[in-house]
Amino acid sequence: MTHSSMESPLIPDHGETRMGMYEEELKRFNWSLIALEIVLFGIGLWNLVSATGVQDKSLGLYKSQAVWFGIGMAATAVILLLHYSLLSRLAYFIYFFNLILLGAVLFLGRSGMGAKRWLGFGAFRIQPSEFMKLSIVICLAKYFETDQTVGGYGFRDLVLPTLLVILPCGLIMLQPDLGTALIILLTFMTMMMFMKIQAKTLIVLAICSAIALPGIYRFGLKPYQRQRLISFLDPGADPKGSGYNSIQSMIAVGSGQLFGKGYRKGTQSQLNFLPEHHTDFIFSVFSEEHGFTGCIILIMVYMVFMLNGLSVAYQSHDKFGILLALGIMTTFFWHIFINLGMVMGLLPIVGVPLPFLSYGGSSLITSILGVAILTNIANKKFMF
Repeated sequence: MTHSSMESPLIPDHGETRMGMYEEELKRFNWSLIALEIVLFGIGLWNLVSATGVQDKSLGLYKSQAVWFGIGMAATAVILLLHYSLLSRLAYFIYFFNLILLGAVLFLGRSGMGAKRWLGFGAFRIQPSEFMKLSIVICLAKYFETDQTVGGYGFRDLVLPTLLVILPCGLIMLQPDLGTALIILLTFMTMMMFMKIQAKTLIVLAICSAIALPGIYRFGLKPYQRQRLISFLDPGADPKGSGYNSIQSMIAVGSGQLFGKGYRKGTQSQLNFLPEHHTDFIFSVFSEEHGFTGCIILIMVYMVFMLNGLSVAYQSHDKFGILLALGIMTTFFWHIFINLGMVMGLLPIVGVPLPFLSYGGSSLITSILGVAILTNIANKKFMF
């Protein structure tokens, strides 16, 4: 029996099938971290417009920040097309390349605010120490992924990873940049606690650290850094010098009271009493204008961001993905914890930006790349 063309069996359309598969994968794609990143950046950009509203009418720092965000999101699109396992293969290359950049800063770097931290390429400049925060996490995740230590880490097991951390920290301290070096050290120690250190090793390390602290304070810190620690204990001892930043920041935070003074109505920032109010002390501007209520909302957004990032580490099925996600979220945590503690007078003042809110291209790009990698890990089933 023959069939006419009108009676022929239906042939599946493979193009439509593939399109349906892509649509289904897109629906299942985890966008939560990117969405939270955009929310935080939106708050930060809005706050930056206010923080720089008086002295920045010609420079337009918020415009530069928006451009950096666009570059970061373009990089995110590229990262999402790859699989994060590629970072495992390139981990040591990324680390040593960043180490070379840190060395180059000492000889070819541009100076600003008493420090040499930037490499310039015409009007374009980057801060390699910011990218090292991410590079060291990738490197440590690779090292611990392939390490076969059983029964907890002893002294010998810690020698190589410690050297991997000490080298960049030493170069960063020469810039000098205590805040960035501190973030890297805290990230390393947090990851090591997750990897489990032998109890006796941990006790001896704690004792050695306590013994070494006076020497680090005396010979490892610059005079102004030592003065900051003294001012933290008693800001009023030098209110117009080393204690000035802390005092003005606490005034800004406290004057916001419950609901704040209103957008662009903060006296500390608008009248330029608050130093570095577009970078390290950006939270002080936000607190003064939006008060306790606004701060609680912002901190809750950060908490949701942190919980989403930690869930990525928890749900990952391979060691490298777990360590990579954990390291990135640890870096975010220490940035938020130290910056908020610093501006509220609960911690000594160090140069640590607040993720997505503080002005700074290299810092913003590093944060965006961290979120892109986390999103990649979260959606690894859909990567190709």
